[in-house]
Amino acid sequence: MNLMSDDPSARPVALVTGASRGIGKASALALAEAGFDVAVAARTLAEGTGHDDARDAPLPGSLEETGAGIEERGGRALLVQIDLHDRASLVAAADRVVEEWGCIDVLVNNAVDTGPGSMDLFADTDLDTFERKIQANYLSQLALIKAVLPGMLARGSGRIVNITSASGTMDPTAPAGQGGWGLAYSASKGAFHRVAGVLGVEVGSEGVFAFNVEPGMILTERMVENQKALGLEDKYPAAPPSVPASVVTWLGSMPAEKAAELNGTTFTAQRTAWQEGLHEDWRPARS
Repeated sequence: MNLMSDDPSARPVALVTGASRGIGKASALALAEAGFDVAVAARTLAEGTGHDDARDAPLPGSLEETGAGIEERGGRALLVQIDLHDRASLVAAADRVVEEWGCIDVLVNNAVDTGPGSMDLFADTDLDTFERKIQANYLSQLALIKAVLPGMLARGSGRIVNITSASGTMDPTAPAGQGGWGLAYSASKGAFHRVAGVLGVEVGSEGVFAFNVEPGMILTERMVENQKALGLEDKYPAAPPSVPASVVTWLGSMPAEKAAELNGTTFTAQRTAWQEGLHEDWRPARS
């Protein structure tokens, strides 16, 4: 049932960015399982064309694969290519979803810049890199929110779910490259982290609710490849992408009354999934 529409026969519509793999793909599939039609957005349209900019290496996953999974779960899929460094592509993606399906009920801001600079020391990071990260990980999300928010306000309902990062709210315990992260990345995610709380205050009374989901360490396809390259397979415990996806779907589909109570909240995905019983136990058995 569409919990966010006066028409109980209509399926709600979600737009998920960064949905060719990882948390975005898992969220798109979970939303489809929950009864959503899902528009998926990313750079990688076809299988075999995914690329890890940081390592200059191929990556599995594609919008076509995610779209097929959505349809297998009974939902409609709409594939839209975006680039976080091309603001016009984000606005065009939102416009296309509304043109094709009439509305966007839930926006999941998951896409993130994966290019060089995220793990560089401050002294080694030029100002152009700082600007590039802010553009991709903060300003682009604002552009997409601005594109979908008027429609949500006009209908008096909507959910905005932002996938944030602990690096945006915590200090690293070691320098970048030695167990910590770079300032260019964490500063961009710190700015992004502030969005949901402010939006919640400004538009919550009009039926549009915003949330942060901090995923924790997640074993995405990218992490799998990085661990293989570094010889670190299974060294650090991580949850599957379906864990934060379960929290995204919970927030996107819960009744409006409960969403209003939780509006503006930051959820630690793994703790929330466990406490709310949203996901089967993924933790390794203790010996």
